[in-house]
Amino acid sequence: MPDTTPELWTTDEAAEHLGIKPKSASGLLSRRGIKRAGEARHPVSGRTVALWHADEVRAVAASRRPGTRSDLTT
Repeated sequence: MPDTTPELWTTDEAAEHLGIKPKSASGLLSRRGIKRAGEARHPVSGRTVALWHADEVRAVAASRRPGTRSDLTT
């Protein structure tokens, strides 16, 4: 029987996949309507860290358009 447990990523893991900073990642996911899947304790610091469904993070990454800096165009 296959494992049906959803793959969960921390904000740091999601940010790495998206290629942006963790604070930016949590903001982007929130703006896209992605809800946190839960919370866990960081193994070293003991702080609470957000968990996100990996499939939803991948979907956001696939739908992102490459950014263009409008201040550099003349």
